[in-house]
Amino acid sequence: MDRSAASIGRAYGAGVPAAGPFSPVRLLVTSGSVLAVVGTLHQLVNHRRLRRPPPVPPPTEVPVSVLVPARDEAPRIGPTVASLLAQRGVGDLEVLVLDDGSTDGTAAVVATTAAGDPRLRLLTGTPPPPGRLGKPHSCAQLAAAAGGEVLVFVDADVVLAPDAVTAAVAMLRAPDPLALLSPWPRQAVTGPLARLVQPLLAWSWLTTLPLRAAERSARPSMAVANGQFLVVEAAALARAGGWSAVGGAVLDDIALARAIRRSGGRTGVGDGSTLATCRMYDTGRDLHAGYRKSLWAAFGSPVGAVAVAAALLVVYVLPPAAALRGSRIGALGYAAGVAGRVLAARFTATTRWDAVAHPVSVLTTLGLLVSSWIGRVRGTLAWKGRRV
Repeated sequence: MDRSAASIGRAYGAGVPAAGPFSPVRLLVTSGSVLAVVGTLHQLVNHRRLRRPPPVPPPTEVPVSVLVPARDEAPRIGPTVASLLAQRGVGDLEVLVLDDGSTDGTAAVVATTAAGDPRLRLLTGTPPPPGRLGKPHSCAQLAAAAGGEVLVFVDADVVLAPDAVTAAVAMLRAPDPLALLSPWPRQAVTGPLARLVQPLLAWSWLTTLPLRAAERSARPSMAVANGQFLVVEAAALARAGGWSAVGGAVLDDIALARAIRRSGGRTGVGDGSTLATCRMYDTGRDLHAGYRKSLWAAFGSPVGAVAVAAALLVVYVLPPAAALRGSRIGALGYAAGVAGRVLAARFTATTRWDAVAHPVSVLTTLGLLVSSWIGRVRGTLAWKGRRV
């Protein structure tokens, strides 16, 4: 894909007929650059409208259950559990950790970290039945065992700030309340591949999704969610059929948000960058495996994946390629893409200089998308020892 983009750039800058004043290439460069500018301006609007935690979250007496599904998370779950037990301002808190068939001593780490704290219960999970995936099955078991009015699902690689739960409940039950809220965590990154790919997680929805309109809309297609840190009203979860209703979904968090919308609940995204930090992957190999198992499902179908890939190439790869050959409009499009990445930088632990490589980030992600679809077609996708 990068060779094709470079070829287009060479044609554009060389002045051959294909790149003349009214050529299709020039039209694509201009259109892509304009769309890049529009996307970044739209992101500015979203930043103003994004739900944010209160500076001083009020204490809550609402019964809250914090629920952690865990499978082979011994190296990282200790800080997670410690941060959950250190939550402030929650009058009625329980923490449930479900050990989903771990073989690395995850349960022992949890027990040692909890040190007998009566607020924490360690559950032993059952294997997922045919047709269900491991994480939604674990979350369903946790929800069934929870007694809270508000359920907070936290991945085993997420560390919460001391007031994260009270702040999340305050955002969920703001004057314009939601049934489900995703306070988007700050992504910790390790290695060049993560620095390229992880920033696109928040950048993508900040650039494309009208947040407040999406909150008001009942359309499932406008739902965004992040299962790393997910806050939901227990009653709304039950009305939607619970996690069992999305037990076979690879992107279970988004599927759950859509199910809640279909049952009449409202969902939305909030700024969780000061509330939670997630280190999804420790190595580039882990990141590749993680994206490969699920990226194929992100755009609904092969046609959707091709359409999104084409749009990303036109808007964020073609203009920089043209800029290399002296195109001013291409340089404007490239600058807009970099500016959008800088605006979204608060959600990823990278430097602003990483934004300069935005076209490379897009190409790398598209490469992962192709790899994911190849694995899907061949039936070779797996995660933590289980077929997907």
